[in-house]
Amino acid sequence: MKKLQRTSLFIILSITFFTTLLYAVSAIVMKISKVKETTKIAIKPADLRKPEERRESGAERWTPTEIITVSAAGDVTIGRDEAYPYPFSFEHEVMKNGKAFFGKHIRAIFNRDDLTIVNLETTLTTATAKATKTFRFRGKPEYVQILTLSGIDAVNLANNHTYDYLREGYEDTIKNLQKYHIGYFGYDNKYMKTIKGIKIGLLGYEGWENSEKLQRTIARDIAELRGRGTQIVIVSFHWGVERSYYPNRTQKALGRYAVERGADLVLGHHPHVMQGIEEYKGKFIVYSLGNFMFGGNKNPKDKDTFIFQQTFYVKNGSLTGEQEIRIIPCSISSVKERNNYQPLPLKGVEAERVRARLKAYSRNLGELDWSTIK
Repeated sequence: MKKLQRTSLFIILSITFFTTLLYAVSAIVMKISKVKETTKIAIKPADLRKPEERRESGAERWTPTEIITVSAAGDVTIGRDEAYPYPFSFEHEVMKNGKAFFGKHIRAIFNRDDLTIVNLETTLTTATAKATKTFRFRGKPEYVQILTLSGIDAVNLANNHTYDYLREGYEDTIKNLQKYHIGYFGYDNKYMKTIKGIKIGLLGYEGWENSEKLQRTIARDIAELRGRGTQIVIVSFHWGVERSYYPNRTQKALGRYAVERGADLVLGHHPHVMQGIEEYKGKFIVYSLGNFMFGGNKNPKDKDTFIFQQTFYVKNGSLTGEQEIRIIPCSISSVKERNNYQPLPLKGVEAERVRARLKAYSRNLGELDWSTIK
């Protein structure tokens, strides 16, 4: 009997002990939960406030950096001289392959950037009255779609072929560009576009002489764009000597002058071959981008070219010192035996060969650090 009583007592004490222990553990868990809950409540207001609320309160002084990538390529002639035989001409390739053919290999590159610029070296017109000169380039008005299908956003018109079909051809070209929302600049045309809240301005000139008149025009135009709130100014020059791989004295003087007056990037074309790149006062001068989609020659000896890309960083409405440069070596044709007017990005050994040429042409243009160029 006593043994049974002792056993019952032991059971009762055990139950009491485990009940007390369970209660104590539960209390501890509840306290931990409350601590966690209290911690969450404490940090929620700080995490949930909007950036502008944090800035207004002075708790966090933060502003976003906008990134703008600009691509530039050289001479685009989407047409031909009427004296050229039809077979293998630009017009022949359009009829055979369609308008999307020409941008097949480069549109993905251009569609990933924020702005693509080329030099349009042809008229888009049905005009027949023409200038008295050796080469006169003309494309059908509907060829403007080739630009949009290739991812091209804006074109320079300040060159020696804009008036090949006189005033009528020039005005027709502008109307056709407007119809398909292609930006244009050059001469008295200034192109401004706002991208990601950043104002970009484009100017274009023929740069055959480093005259005081041209300098005054450049200075005035850049100042006008800055006065209108432009944060990135890009200046395009049609200049230099055809088939010369090195910039002349006039090119260097005008390019550097444009930078001194406030240009953030200077682009060059006309030689129909590549020329070097100079970094001047922290800005880049691309002396010649060469040919690109060039219907002006069925089979040029030198088919090497490149796409120049620059990424700008803008903070608090101004450019930061940070910038990225990328060179994309290309051929103006996707076949070697002739020009089919379809630019092709190069890879491997061929890409390095073109890059080495460009580096060699740049050697006497200052201390450009090629290790930083992608």
